[in-house]
Amino acid sequence: MNLNLQDKRAIVCGSTQGIGKATAIGLARLGATVTLLARNEQALQATAQELPTPNGQVHHYLCADFGNPAKVQAVIDEWKATHGGAHILINNTGGPPAGQAIDASLEEYTDAFTKHLLCNQLLAKALVEYMKAAHFGRIVNIISTSVREPIAGLGVSNTIRGAVASWAKTLSFELAPFGITVNNVLPGYTKTARLASLIKTRAEKQGTTAQAIEQQLLAEVPARRFAEPEEVANAVLFLCSPAAAYITGINVPVDGGKIRAL
Repeated sequence: MNLNLQDKRAIVCGSTQGIGKATAIGLARLGATVTLLARNEQALQATAQELPTPNGQVHHYLCADFGNPAKVQAVIDEWKATHGGAHILINNTGGPPAGQAIDASLEEYTDAFTKHLLCNQLLAKALVEYMKAAHFGRIVNIISTSVREPIAGLGVSNTIRGAVASWAKTLSFELAPFGITVNNVLPGYTKTARLASLIKTRAEKQGTTAQAIEQQLLAEVPARRFAEPEEVANAVLFLCSPAAAYITGINVPVDGGKIRAL
């Protein structure tokens, strides 16, 4: 099985913690030259130092907040002027705040749409011509199992994640003739800061402990444990590899069997 990504360049969003960071490390280990993209420059600098360099790669980072698409466009345009482009794009952004769909403000929906879909589109447009010229491209969106089964109490997230999945499916039709695949990875409950925050919020609303909420969530997962970020990243890495060249337009749950749908 060919998992070698030597001489490939990758941009990984939300790459200073959790699944994004695990993905960036994994891509570098497989030989890719990685450019990190996140909003915290100090965290970016620290993460860049952790990236493996088995082929002597020189990794980079870009600092921008997805709440400001103009800034994202500016930094990616500047980066392209020096590096040309990338073969791999990992779209990954922290989820919107918890809450009921009906209670959310228009601003909350607009903010989530901007961060999750508009910036994905911006980056894909910026990189797709380079991928076409190389006849090798991988766009992987790290979304959520809510694409398949909406999650109670995550109204805005459910809505926007579904939009991203539909966008990705449409792109997969358009880009397949050029050797570019577009896929989604759907993490279930994973040991990240996001999950810890959701557990804390739910515990406060229910007047119980975080430990009690954690046990409730674990009871929903047949595997009876939360995923490690590296386990989700492994699915992303495979979809980025030459071995996955004929796989496009799919949603891959990494959830310990939580989703009940086929």
